[in-house]
Amino acid sequence: MKSDNPQLRRAEEILAKKGKSFHWAKKLLSDKHGERATRLYAFCRYLDDLADEATSPMQARTVLMEVSQSLQTGRTNDPVVADAINLMSDCRIEPQIPQELINGLLTDLDVVELKTVDELLRYCYRVAGTVGLMMSDVLDVKDPAASAFAIDLGMGMQLTNICRDVLEDAKMGRRYLPLEIIGKISLDDLINPSAGQQERLRKALYFLLNLADEYYDSGESGLPYLPLRARHGILIAAKVYGAIGLKLRSLDYRYWDGRVVIPKTRKLSITFMALGGTLVDKGFWTKPIRHRAELHRALHALPRVDTSYGI
Repeated sequence: MKSDNPQLRRAEEILAKKGKSFHWAKKLLSDKHGERATRLYAFCRYLDDLADEATSPMQARTVLMEVSQSLQTGRTNDPVVADAINLMSDCRIEPQIPQELINGLLTDLDVVELKTVDELLRYCYRVAGTVGLMMSDVLDVKDPAASAFAIDLGMGMQLTNICRDVLEDAKMGRRYLPLEIIGKISLDDLINPSAGQQERLRKALYFLLNLADEYYDSGESGLPYLPLRARHGILIAAKVYGAIGLKLRSLDYRYWDGRVVIPKTRKLSITFMALGGTLVDKGFWTKPIRHRAELHRALHALPRVDTSYGI
């Protein structure tokens, strides 16, 4: 049944159109958590679109800074931002978390040519780890120990996104594949790589998808912090996203042949397999003993990261 709230209806339409993996997983959430997650997704997508669809980088920077100011003051005439402010108040999301998301999007307005894996990981935290933190809050997770795992799941998904979208990002003037693992490859080369460059790019995607798996494994180990229905929903979202990486692998990492998509039939089989697996997976029911602090080595000074690395 459709909501009578026009803002929520708009959010639901955005999720169905642009967030197919999350829209699929949302079916397993409670009504309250499904509504909150939908509103959060709509806000994050709105910010992303502000960065990507503005007529100029200057205009995008201006509107993103206006949103940042609104989040700090709690005042705005923008209905999407107003709804986000209400959501963050209801779920006690600290303003610095969406601020870091905005900081990440602001870097997309400059020339994007990342140099190191650590630089990439900090970017992934800002544009996706923060979303994991906010999602954890809207799903009523109260234990602070859950934050590190929420960050990791978001980062695993973002690393998958980056591997899937190399071609589209290059056409927008963005190269997220770090220089230290691909060498000097231009944006034009990312769009139409030579045979030698293809081999280097395959190795880079192999490395990054394996790295994504480490973050997925950590993130999924933290699922027991979630309420049961939310636990199932987020598990399915993670598995559907992970399937993108599996398909890229099956295509020998040839991202230049076209964007990878996961059909609904495959999502259905992933859902049944994942739900069935929870019956025998002790990790789905038992909180992890500790977080792998080395996964946050590159994230020093960012909100809610695991600071025990090196102790």
